[in-house]
Amino acid sequence: MISRYEKRHDQLLDPCRLHRGSTLKNILCCACLAGAGLALLLLAYCAAVVVTARRNTPRLMRDALSAENITLASAELPRRRLDQLLKVEDPGFLSHRGLDLKTPGAGLTTITQALVKIFYFKEFKPGFSKLRQTLIARYAMGQLVSKQDQLTLFLNYAYLGSCKGSEIRGFTAAAQCYYGKKVGRLKEDEYLSLVAMLASPATFSPVVNPQANKDRVARIKKLVSGEYVPAHRMDIYYGPLDPYTQTALAPASYFETIYEN
Repeated sequence: MISRYEKRHDQLLDPCRLHRGSTLKNILCCACLAGAGLALLLLAYCAAVVVTARRNTPRLMRDALSAENITLASAELPRRRLDQLLKVEDPGFLSHRGLDLKTPGAGLTTITQALVKIFYFKEFKPGFSKLRQTLIARYAMGQLVSKQDQLTLFLNYAYLGSCKGSEIRGFTAAAQCYYGKKVGRLKEDEYLSLVAMLASPATFSPVVNPQANKDRVARIKKLVSGEYVPAHRMDIYYGPLDPYTQTALAPASYFETIYEN
């Protein structure tokens, strides 16, 4: 015969048995315990990501910013052109701390998050990769790397298509490949054509899709001048696109409903 003490002891060891008389209560109890356990695991995962990233970031950035890897410093780019880049790629860059969840035209990824994707991932997949990217951008790179260094890194490591079978990284290589010039010698439309590519290098390539690139440059000019004002955070194309261009874009980057009256 089981004593009252033994029965009570068993109940304490297995809280899910406390409501044996009620199946629903039993299920809810177990669900709550399972949820709490998952929450603790997620919290531990997030903490580990942040701690590891903060430990590794100084070394990663030191290597990335070494002289042999940098061909264009942000300070070398005229202020007007830097402003044009930020207006398109990350309008809240100078004020946010790695993330921007509200600025119209900001899209899903800040410059800080884009850099995290470049330096912390060999392969980026939806789900936990996005969570990890967000944590590192907010609590590691956004806090430990200056805005000036972030811009320099972006100017030198941003993906800008491919040339002769090799991927193009940075504005220096892109200017040379597409126009045979140094960045400082690019005409405004040529420079903006490179900025236009950032949203989707293949879709807006001045070589593969010159008309799509030209159309996007025209839209960027309206954005920069203030003639066009983004209507939504995901308004990164500054107006509706033709069906062909839409199909070439990454999923969940274009929302036609934004432009419906």
